[in-house]
Amino acid sequence: MNIRTNVQTVGVLGTGTMGAGIAQTFAQAGRTVLMYDALPNAVDKAVATIGNSLDKFVEKQKLAADAAAAAKRNLRPAALGDMAGVDLLVEAVFEDVAVKRALFEQLAERVPPEVVFASNTSSISISQLAALSGRPDRFVGMHFFNPVPLMKLVEVVVGLQTAPEVVEFITRLSQELGKTPLRVKDHPGFVSNRVLMPLINEAIACHADGVADAATIDEIMKLGMAHTMGPLATADLIGLDVCLNIMEVLHRDLGEDRYRPHPVLRTMVRAGRLGRKSGRGFFEYGA
Repeated sequence: MNIRTNVQTVGVLGTGTMGAGIAQTFAQAGRTVLMYDALPNAVDKAVATIGNSLDKFVEKQKLAADAAAAAKRNLRPAALGDMAGVDLLVEAVFEDVAVKRALFEQLAERVPPEVVFASNTSSISISQLAALSGRPDRFVGMHFFNPVPLMKLVEVVVGLQTAPEVVEFITRLSQELGKTPLRVKDHPGFVSNRVLMPLINEAIACHADGVADAATIDEIMKLGMAHTMGPLATADLIGLDVCLNIMEVLHRDLGEDRYRPHPVLRTMVRAGRLGRKSGRGFFEYGA
């Protein structure tokens, strides 16, 4: 199979929390990163966010100043037409099949066929997205975790038609990024969110039932189960809107009530209490 494996330039599609983290990770690994987002000013905001993140790494002596400066130089705002020159595409746009389909349709004829498409989707079927991409054998899931520059895990999600060579390529590349790639089959929620979301949902139910306040629930899980972060703080970090979206996919595709989102989660999302990114979720974060 003919695929590009010498990755020097990466196209990152979508520059929200996950997209920005993915871009930073590749930039720190010495790759040129072309950043695209359909929302006005989103790329500029992401570049500023990444710059602040790199500066904090330097302050905490986790990264040398010259390495941070080099990573900043690797970031390039780009248009979709610029993606013709990439060696790999990583998609991290909004979790909506229609949005992703429209993007893939625009890229199908612009990007050479030997370029692998990787999706950071957290719940949508990789096999479905692969079919929409026009290159199902060169499509794979590359599921990063937030905060991407710090979290070691990458779920390498193998679709029904993903070629073995592509799986091996993404596995090696993840290792080059300093990550630990673990392979899973395409299935709703994969492993991570299939296990995590019911835990978060039950923590929300405990909170809603008045069993304990949010801080107590999280502290019990941290001290009793050796979790580094409690489930409600984790939900705030992920984004409550993202959690709701994932739970809805799991509930629809698996058809089991244990994945039904708690009504309180729906109410909080409707009220705009989305977690860290809005300043308030189960906990207060300020501006």
